[in-house]
Amino acid sequence: MSSAEKWTSAHLLSPADRAIHLEQRRAQLLPIVDDLRRMAREMDAELKEMESIEGDFPGQAKARAWRVGKPLFQAADDVEKALADLISFNARFQKAYEELPQKREEKRRRKALAKNGQAQAIESGPAGAAPVKAGDQFGDVFDGLRRGA
Repeated sequence: MSSAEKWTSAHLLSPADRAIHLEQRRAQLLPIVDDLRRMAREMDAELKEMESIEGDFPGQAKARAWRVGKPLFQAADDVEKALADLISFNARFQKAYEELPQKREEKRRRKALAKNGQAQAIESGPAGAAPVKAGDQFGDVFDGLRRGA
């Protein structure tokens, strides 16, 4: 996809295109996150160095600095969360739309095989056969055990 084209939902249907989209967004967003965090730290330091304003209560200057600087830190966190959300979308799309149909088809196939196997076992079993006893089922594994000892 050329840089002049815009991403559309049709582009995100293919795994290769989703991977390219994710890498492009990561390359775009990580520098923004780093820049926002750097600015937030610098601004936080500047705000903490500012002197209190006449009429402030004790600690009010520190509280003001925290309240004013907090949105910059939140902006960096939000951009980073957007990247995490893109990764989550990619994983969910793959699981729900690419892997789920294959899993369901495999389940149908196993169910059909089991159904056919049961039908054949019922048809091939002798009509007058006695049910299998517990001792016969496990062979001589439990022969040495005594009851209630």
